[in-house]
Amino acid sequence: MARATDLIGLPVVTFAGEDIAEIKDVVYEPAQGGLVGFTLNKRGFFAGRLKLVLAMDAVHALGRDAVMVEDESALVDTREAPEAMTDASSERNVIGAAVITDGGKQLGTVTDVVVSLGTGAEAVGYELGGSAITAEHGRRPLFIPLPEQLAVSGEALMVPAEVEAFVRDDLSGFGAAVADFRARLHHESEPR
Repeated sequence: MARATDLIGLPVVTFAGEDIAEIKDVVYEPAQGGLVGFTLNKRGFFAGRLKLVLAMDAVHALGRDAVMVEDESALVDTREAPEAMTDASSERNVIGAAVITDGGKQLGTVTDVVVSLGTGAEAVGYELGGSAITAEHGRRPLFIPLPEQLAVSGEALMVPAEVEAFVRDDLSGFGAAVADFRARLHHESEPR
């Protein structure tokens, strides 16, 4: 697991070992609860914004040290990128959005998106700060699993009240909480 902000500045590397770009921004779509891709910077002496982007479906794996792609063809012109990457919607930025349970309890505000690493990397949760629940944990950030279905407005994200049982204050143990939460939601949605 890693925070999305930890991915900024990572090199984009091909299977052949070529360092072809650097992550500038992580593009996240809260309505779908998923990573869409990355905007990029050039590498090296002439670093600066690259007019190419990297869609998530072209990423082979995300790691702590690099983003792996098959080859340079993974980088595409913004005109060929998914619309969610080029749409400058202010509703896409979840940082600062309130997280409220469907029972009406405010859990905190989003300070970062938590991403699983490896192949099949995805957004799996949010890091929260600034609320009564975080105050109960000594003002340390909290991590909540991202439900598969999520209600999103411009200022708030609504999550099932059940998420409270899976809140963690440690990113290293958060992966198990995500798996347990998703298993519970899946089990509850099965016909009886």
